[in-house]
Amino acid sequence: MGKYLFLVISAILGALIATGCAHVISEDLRGQVALGVTFKEVIRDPVRYKGEMVLWGGAIIRSSNKKEGTLIEVLEKPLGFRGRPKDVDVSEGRFLILHPEYLDTAIYAQDREITVAGKLIDERTLPLDQIEYTYPVIAPKEMYLWEKEEPVYPYPFWPYDWWWGPPWWPYYHPYYPWWY
Repeated sequence: MGKYLFLVISAILGALIATGCAHVISEDLRGQVALGVTFKEVIRDPVRYKGEMVLWGGAIIRSSNKKEGTLIEVLEKPLGFRGRPKDVDVSEGRFLILHPEYLDTAIYAQDREITVAGKLIDERTLPLDQIEYTYPVIAPKEMYLWEKEEPVYPYPFWPYDWWWGPPWWPYYHPYYPWWY
């Protein structure tokens, strides 16, 4: 009985751990991604790679709704093992996602992280500050918008004495007179 229980618990924990570390893009779609195609190569010649399936991610710069759908401009960043864009100051450039449906631009807002798998359908040359920039355009098959990560502060931002408690402690202490 003990060995059987151990095996059942091990199987359940293994399944939970495996699903907790799963990639956000389906395995089928990741299998279709052109492995030899890098972002740097596509930026140099987007027309050459038209129709290729790619898996990219990064930080949203801006999004806008157009007649053909929602256009999302993304600053490319390398992806981690789950598909989340890494928090690094490295980028090969920018790309556009042309989603055929309406997406709320308040949700797909600046600085949100996104991962997308889709086909390269086109290139667009748009003004970027004082230059003309050629963006590769992706028609998404799957997209994943990452939740915002809130900063974690390991210690309170105010110093206080552990003996007496935090600064507000006397006001809530049951033996502290209210008139003081």
